[in-house]
Amino acid sequence: MAEKTWGSAPYWGLGYDWDPDWLLTERQRELRALLIELCEREMRANAKASDDELIYPRRNLELLGEHGFLALTVPEELGGLGEDHVGFAMAAETIARYGCASTAMCWVMHMAAVQAIMLRPTDALIDRYIRPLNTGKIGTLSYSDPETGSHFWYPISSGAERTETGFHVRKKASWTTSAGFADFYVVQTTSPDFSGYDDLSVFVIDGEDAIAQPATWDAMGLRGNQSGPLEVPGVDIPADRIVGPAGDGAASNDESVDPWFLVGSSAVWNGLAMGAIDIAKRQTTRKRHADVGLRVADYPTIQDYVGEAVMDTNACRIFTFSVAQAMDAATDHNRRVLAPGEFARASYLHWAWQIKFEAAKNTAHVVDKMLHACGGTGYKRGDMELERYLRDAKAGWVMGPTNEVLRQFVGKAVLLGFDALDYWNQTYNRRAVENELRKLDAAGKRELAEQLLAEAAQAQGEGATATA
Repeated sequence: MAEKTWGSAPYWGLGYDWDPDWLLTERQRELRALLIELCEREMRANAKASDDELIYPRRNLELLGEHGFLALTVPEELGGLGEDHVGFAMAAETIARYGCASTAMCWVMHMAAVQAIMLRPTDALIDRYIRPLNTGKIGTLSYSDPETGSHFWYPISSGAERTETGFHVRKKASWTTSAGFADFYVVQTTSPDFSGYDDLSVFVIDGEDAIAQPATWDAMGLRGNQSGPLEVPGVDIPADRIVGPAGDGAASNDESVDPWFLVGSSAVWNGLAMGAIDIAKRQTTRKRHADVGLRVADYPTIQDYVGEAVMDTNACRIFTFSVAQAMDAATDHNRRVLAPGEFARASYLHWAWQIKFEAAKNTAHVVDKMLHACGGTGYKRGDMELERYLRDAKAGWVMGPTNEVLRQFVGKAVLLGFDALDYWNQTYNRRAVENELRKLDAAGKRELAEQLLAEAAQAQGEGATATA
């Protein structure tokens, strides 16, 4: 097995013996080696500046573009590297572990936006947004909503109307990675012929047509990713800027946006956990207690901390790669072209929920334990960098869909079935309603019945007016 290096020296963290390399192709291992080289040469140093000064990691992203990584999963005939889901997970993990977590998350959101376009590619979209990627063109997703928080699939503060030449689009997002810095935004809104909150559409908005306030971003961690609010204040776009047919947004979300984002973000959290273990190995094997003649690494308690962290993190890594492999098998390694209404990755969406939950939970625990292993030195800011990894890792739990949402999704689906998830709040809880009705006396039931009949009549009248 080749030795892992850091510049001209052996790598100071864990070697390849502790990486599940049997899951990677030879080409993917070569791409990983190139990414480690880029991290050592420039990206890791830029991470400190991004964190200290809230600098968007554009230089790191441009560096990735110079080596083809901004089009990693784009077919080679369109200028990409033609990689699959496993290659994507490997790259996200590697950038976060050895380089810069803010860069990794911006890159994951960029690639998820690229793949949303590639799910429903047209000549116009490919020429405008895909072919120029490696010149440094950066995209991102904007799916959140200030009214629904991490329930990003429910875009209340948005809409689109048809015009003679295309669409009039408005969008408000509470969180958008790369807000104010991306060259294009893939946004989800309600559809032009809106019929309910499962009737959603996807558009591409150029950077100059979106309003952001980067100066307001100041977070605990991932301080370079500029994940602030974004507004598309009602702009007219050509008809060729819609991604897929109108109403395709929910299917696009399940088949492309969620699978790619959840695999990529899970890999970022796994990379942060491994990066923290790397730092702890370096610190504990070098730090010596002169009074007893032992290194910190010689204490059994520290060995226990590190051993458990490696096993738990590698379980999360292999889980993530396994789901990526399943998506590769379903899509012929990301080469299969799906028509609207056809699904492949979506069959594994409930597995993608699980990998994100486990990776985010694990990284939060691991960075804490590595801080304990490193002691007071790890608590300080500076060259050791552990405290940055700790702050960055804490974003995993709360990044939408949050871990609270995901574990309820899984538990509810297991116990009550997938239909019970009711993403868009369209099914009323009959048991709860009947239970509440039992609490009413006869007069209360009559009052409620009159109120419901009045609301029904009003809704019926509004419907008749709309169709007249």
